[in-house]
Amino acid sequence: MDNTKKAAIGGTLLLLAVVGVRIGMIYRERNAPAAPTAAPAPAKIAEDDLVFLKKKRPSTPADLKELVGTTLWVSAGGQMDYYPYAAHHADYGKSQGTLLGAEPLLVKQYFEQVAPKSSRSRIPSGDRQVLLAFTKPKSDDPAKEYAVPVGYHDANGYTFYTDEIFFYDDPHELYKHWGPDVWKAIDSHQVILGMSEREVQMALGQVSRSLSNDYGNRLVVYDNLGKPLAVTFVKNKVTSFRADSQ
Repeated sequence: MDNTKKAAIGGTLLLLAVVGVRIGMIYRERNAPAAPTAAPAPAKIAEDDLVFLKKKRPSTPADLKELVGTTLWVSAGGQMDYYPYAAHHADYGKSQGTLLGAEPLLVKQYFEQVAPKSSRSRIPSGDRQVLLAFTKPKSDDPAKEYAVPVGYHDANGYTFYTDEIFFYDDPHELYKHWGPDVWKAIDSHQVILGMSEREVQMALGQVSRSLSNDYGNRLVVYDNLGKPLAVTFVKNKVTSFRADSQ
């Protein structure tokens, strides 16, 4: 056999050997047991979102009976005006102010009353409103009684907003992870650097406006009972705030 034929045969054998090795490697790769994969890390849930908020869902005035003698805390801060109360009657013409966030109220009674046409309550008037009578344990006069609308009656029956207006449990305990410095600011209705949007809303009230929907990364102007405050949030932390003249 001449050298040319030997070289050709050698080249062919080498090619076959390479192909055989490659086929063997592919076979092993396809038939090898799958390597274990790590389970994806569970999404981190913010502590605020783990807080359980009770709902009562009243459908008739009698459902409010269980609230009598209990303490409620204001959730809808900066929205609800309240009035002097005596003998199952609220004096709508003499607003005593606006309920503030996390403010405790001791419920004394519930009753119904026709609201005057001049009433500017955030609760619809219907043909009559349902109100809660209460005292303010932390006020200068803790025995004085007031009333606030919490529902109304019309041709379709009763509608109540107690679940939206109040906390049924003390928010200081529900959100105790906010820490004492934040709660001190909330209870004095002030803002400090580092507060989240939810914390500032509790402190200044729910009436606000913003040109952005990027929650936690935007400028929000809070009405703050007619003393507007512009608050800037970055990564859901207050970075600056100032009085707003507009």
